[in-house]
Amino acid sequence: MGSDPVTVFLCGDVMLGRGIDQILPHPGDPALREGYVRDARVYIDLAEAVNGPVPRPVAFSWPWGEALRVLDEAAPDARVINLETSVTRSGSFAPGKAVHYRMSPANLPCLTAARPDVCVLANNHVLDFDRGGLAETLGTLAGAGLRTAGAGADAAAAGRPAVVPVDGGGRVLVFSVGMPSSGIPHGWAAAEDRSGVAFVAGPTRGAATELAARVRQAKRPGDVAVASVHWGPNWGYRASRAETAFAYHLLEGEVDILHGHSAHHPRGLEVHRGKLMIHGCGDFIDDYEGITGYEEYRDDLRLVFLVSVDQDTGRLHDLRVTPLQARQMRLRHPSREDLGWLRGLLDRISTGFRPCPAADPEGTFTLRPS
Repeated sequence: MGSDPVTVFLCGDVMLGRGIDQILPHPGDPALREGYVRDARVYIDLAEAVNGPVPRPVAFSWPWGEALRVLDEAAPDARVINLETSVTRSGSFAPGKAVHYRMSPANLPCLTAARPDVCVLANNHVLDFDRGGLAETLGTLAGAGLRTAGAGADAAAAGRPAVVPVDGGGRVLVFSVGMPSSGIPHGWAAAEDRSGVAFVAGPTRGAATELAARVRQAKRPGDVAVASVHWGPNWGYRASRAETAFAYHLLEGEVDILHGHSAHHPRGLEVHRGKLMIHGCGDFIDDYEGITGYEEYRDDLRLVFLVSVDQDTGRLHDLRVTPLQARQMRLRHPSREDLGWLRGLLDRISTGFRPCPAADPEGTFTLRPS
């Protein structure tokens, strides 16, 4: 046990609702209650205005595009995504929310096309259609044999880790929590007698100590523990001091990988005491093409993170990053120019790695701890 590194695929927000749902074979009700958009199909129009026609209906695999081949060739031991979409037919829009995401349960094959081992759910869209929508989401995912973490019928269920067996022994344990800085309402917190998400009120030392204790209780020799955290604003590369301290405390204990998400673009990458912290993975699949205002962050560029760690120590062996680009609501390989821009970005936002090398012929950067 532990002779070979364990490799975990991580990505950021997978948002299969709204415009994505509308191009799939079984689109749900397109009604929205946003300030300017009342029909989800408008997001298809915006994408087509900048990148050309989007076929309809598309195959269930369409939104993933080239990501599926990248994952199949890498053959990671576990695939972990942040599913930031309710999977429901409910029309009960959660009050006080400016944006709501839902995907028709009939379009679930779009999610299963990527064969995720874990869908983390402690985020600010999983209860967009209230607790009835959450119940349908959980039931639909369970019915498809998909593991979840971060939301459940009560606090105990929401806090329970997803467990992925690894060939040769050991497991990947995935804990999922979310914070209000990402837009999660306090009222969404799961309780002893109420469904909801595994909610952490802020990145305090006490909260980190509590989560670290849960990890310690569940972890066995040969296990790799992932703490998946939904936190922070939509835009900006810098993490707060409190967030960084929270992550450090976890990595100095039994957590081996900090998987952060919420921002629409990648945030800082760091190696701390030999372990990996991704402050934010960035969006992975969404319907944001054609939406303007933050072009300097290049949120059209998406990243596949393949994290290889030592099974015995949890220390980072290497991090392979494959950039992709959203075009016509599908992920494709970017240009060499865009790869160069990303190389420069990774150099700027990464700490504790050797200088970022040029991408290989497939466009993958391999980062190793310094």
